[in-house]
Amino acid sequence: MKNAELQIGCQTFTWEMLGTDWGGGPDDLVRAIADGGYAGIEITDTMIGHYALKPAAFARTLTDAGLALVSFAFGSPSGFTVAEKIAADLDTARRWADFAANFPGAMVSMGSATVVSDGPRDEKFAIAAECYNRATEIGQSAGVTVAVHPSSHHNTLLFTRNDYDRLFALLDPQVGWVPDTGHILRGGQQIGDTLAVYRDRIRYVHLKDVDAGGIWAMLGEGVCDVPAVISAVRDAPNFIGWIVVEEESDHAATDPAAAVRANRETLRGLGF
Repeated sequence: MKNAELQIGCQTFTWEMLGTDWGGGPDDLVRAIADGGYAGIEITDTMIGHYALKPAAFARTLTDAGLALVSFAFGSPSGFTVAEKIAADLDTARRWADFAANFPGAMVSMGSATVVSDGPRDEKFAIAAECYNRATEIGQSAGVTVAVHPSSHHNTLLFTRNDYDRLFALLDPQVGWVPDTGHILRGGQQIGDTLAVYRDRIRYVHLKDVDAGGIWAMLGEGVCDVPAVISAVRDAPNFIGWIVVEEESDHAATDPAAAVRANRETLRGLGF
């Protein structure tokens, strides 16, 4: 894939992480991301707002702003690791797969398996794998690809390379993966090796940066080798071409719109 075929999108968690300090809605997100110079948006179940039951209206809003929906991301209070909640989690997966099906090429991203209950940690990998596998089957029925997005946040089940190995060994081949550079680095992984070993699962990328201590940094100000990451993923056989920028640093907490604009300029300076 050539540079011209890469597309740069933006994730809305940059605003979501502000919690009650963010008083805007999805239309504000769309405007900020379009004004920031991005071509696509990844939005979450928390931020979709009044469009949750109006996919056609959201599609018109995106078209008017010149944006594509890259993916719809959702998590669950179950952390996808509670056996008794699998049925409810799959109902949610079906809802959002049906939503994403209204947007050509859009995917569904499921959040990181997370420990939210007592019991052996080992057993939770199998529960998460069952949920991800069955959700992917639901997505296929709707014509939508489903992928897993591991994180490094509190109580994640997917932090180290060993964690990735254990889960991915249980996943069906058609289950995708959204590698997140910041979370991989915070887990102490060799990012190039992890990307290479699981290259067949890569669908798109969450691009963000951390410093040497694992603290979130603006893109280009930390230890993430952005050109090397893009070079690695662009040759992955199932990569759909999207690099989705996400910002979690203190700069984003101060002014998220300015932070995502600055990250887009950083990528332009690198030739993307």
